[in-house]
Amino acid sequence: MDLKFLVGIFLAAILTENYILNKFLGICPFLGVSKKLNTAVGMSCAVTAVMVIATAVTWPVYTYVLVPNDLSYLQTIVFILIIAALVQLLEIILRKYMPPLYNALGIYLPLITTNCAVLGVTMLVLEKGAADPNFGYVASLVNAFGAGIGFLVAMVLFAGVRERLELCDIPKFLRGLPITLIAASLVAVSFLGFNGIVDRLTA
Repeated sequence: MDLKFLVGIFLAAILTENYILNKFLGICPFLGVSKKLNTAVGMSCAVTAVMVIATAVTWPVYTYVLVPNDLSYLQTIVFILIIAALVQLLEIILRKYMPPLYNALGIYLPLITTNCAVLGVTMLVLEKGAADPNFGYVASLVNAFGAGIGFLVAMVLFAGVRERLELCDIPKFLRGLPITLIAASLVAVSFLGFNGIVDRLTA
């Protein structure tokens, strides 16, 4: 496997194909848990772990179990069940070893099960693999890890933006969700500038 190819996949997943800011997946935790930096980082680490492990499990299940037995139509259901089991395991670990983070994440932790960013990563790598024979198991794992880091970058950046917004004198009609959505759109637009940079680094 070409290292340059893997670097390109990793950088693209973080910058130009960011699952939150480019594909608009995982918006619920992006808006709900990004109020404070510590919870944003904790949530992002949990999502990254689930993304990588879920991809590591779902890729071989789909390739070696579902496809050979003509059961690929069960892909979504099987993937959700696998992700749900992983999230339950993560929830147990956090509850036992990191109670403050577990309490801070609250309802958003079990919602990782239905986080479309996690499901999107596991499904989109299969589409990429079908389009490019070089995009195999290792590339899928690199893409999943990059997607998780991209999730972390987006969450941390937006947490910083929201903390700054708390100190600003915002017009009353823009307070709350309106200014949050405007700020999110500006952060998303700013990532468009990375398109040329990633292309040059991987050319």
